[in-house]
Amino acid sequence: MNDPHGATPSPATPTIQQRTMRPSLVWLVPAVAALIGVSMLVHAWMSAGPEITITFRTAAGLEAGKTPVKYKDVTVGTVTAIRLSDDDSHVVATVALDKSAERLTRQDTRFWVVRPRIGTGGISGIDTLLSGAYISADAGSKQESATDFAGLETPPTIVGGAAGKSFTLLVDDLGSLDVGSPIYYRRIPVGRVASYQLDPAGKHVRLLVFVDAPYDAFVTTDTRFWNASGVDLSISADGLKLKTQSVATIVAGGLAFATPAYRDAPAAAENTEFTVSKDQAEAMAPPDGPAQFIQLRFRQPLRGLSTGAPVQFAGVDLGRVVSISVDYDADAHRFPTIVGVLIYPQRLGRVLDKLPKRETDSPDETSARLLQGMVDNGLRAQARSGNLLTGQLYIALDFVPNAPKVAFDASARPISIPTIDGSFDKMQEQLANIITKVEKMPLDSIGRNLDASLSGLNQTLTQVNTQMLPETTRTLQRLQQMAQEFQQTAQSVQGLTQSAQGLTAEDGPLQQNLEQTLLETQRAARSLRTLTDLLGRNPDSLLRGRPSDPPPAPGASSPSNLRESSQ
Repeated sequence: MNDPHGATPSPATPTIQQRTMRPSLVWLVPAVAALIGVSMLVHAWMSAGPEITITFRTAAGLEAGKTPVKYKDVTVGTVTAIRLSDDDSHVVATVALDKSAERLTRQDTRFWVVRPRIGTGGISGIDTLLSGAYISADAGSKQESATDFAGLETPPTIVGGAAGKSFTLLVDDLGSLDVGSPIYYRRIPVGRVASYQLDPAGKHVRLLVFVDAPYDAFVTTDTRFWNASGVDLSISADGLKLKTQSVATIVAGGLAFATPAYRDAPAAAENTEFTVSKDQAEAMAPPDGPAQFIQLRFRQPLRGLSTGAPVQFAGVDLGRVVSISVDYDADAHRFPTIVGVLIYPQRLGRVLDKLPKRETDSPDETSARLLQGMVDNGLRAQARSGNLLTGQLYIALDFVPNAPKVAFDASARPISIPTIDGSFDKMQEQLANIITKVEKMPLDSIGRNLDASLSGLNQTLTQVNTQMLPETTRTLQRLQQMAQEFQQTAQSVQGLTQSAQGLTAEDGPLQQNLEQTLLETQRAARSLRTLTDLLGRNPDSLLRGRPSDPPPAPGASSPSNLRESSQ
């Protein structure tokens, strides 16, 4: 637009606004990401723990970057790398632990791979079938740290922190025992075998066992341990014995312990050492004390006598057989059996206090002097049969009545006790004599004669069966018939007798008729006597009648009529 005065106005100076530098929001996103990354790096750096290496025999189940390391089921690290050792004998797993797991670097910390296992103690590690194997850790107690560890090939039996006590047991051999074998108390599993190693002297195997709390309180200083492994089947002079703790011990073996009754011993301390007996009977037996070796000399072989057979005196197991050998008797040309036995006098108990002894005598001299007196009174050793089924023998020390006198050398060592033949040997000898006599019998001739006799007997029996028996049967039938007839006759006689008794009875008709007849006869006799008296005094009365009587009227009855009337 133009100015009307002709002047051209100068243009105004435009206002220039200075552009302000403002950060774009677009940069906020990478900034935040960087901040988060830095924080993560810082957190990772702050939470990173030490790095250790663990050697295993194989890397089965392990995978770098995935296999975790757990302690008390909490993940405390990860396997970052796996490589072979320099000599290719092991694998080396590099583990990055968390900072919170620094205590796992202690020198005695143990690591092992948890994977599915089937062992004597059952199946373990089932959860790893889905999650995969992992390395488990058991923190040590030492103060020294380490970075290189040797991993365990099997899980440890005792994990640190378990309540209970460890004890050391001495056994002659390991047998069926192994790490993890159970320990029973009253048939309840209360512990397990943790480890074993050979004694430095090579005479025993040392077992480290762990008994869980509160059962560890039952292990006292007087506790006895015995081997309860497998099936304890024994055949001895006492018969057949079968013992076992459970099915698990048959497969995996085991130990058991108990404390003798009426014992009040204090609880055993940690790592107390015990000796394991072979069975419960040996473990629970009272202390045997010092043993006395005695030698026995038997004339006959002792088949059925074995090492360990009992030696009994007065029904008490006083010892056991420890050796059996054979000697040669040049004079008799025989091979006697030499039996060595160990006698434990302490098993007699209070009897020892009543036996005479001198303070100056040694134990051997005391035993020899005591045995001398007993031998003089008939003490003899005899091998007796303990079981007729198995034929096992045992040695019995007993007093034999009327035993022949024998010499006893009290100064001889070892001490020897005279012996007598066993009852079973006598029985065998008697049987042998009987068999010898039987062999001398003319069995062939006896057999032939017996055969002929049996043949004649057979013929006789045939004749009896065919002839005599039928005749006898008929005779018996006739006798039976006669018996019936006799019985009928007897019944008839009995009836007659009853009838006669009835007639002869006082109130019977015969008796009454007879009495009436006698009365009539008596009256007739009296009348006859009167008549005879009358005729004697007056014979003419037959014609004139009785004197006192009036003369008979004409037509009166004649005396004949009178006689008829009197009749």
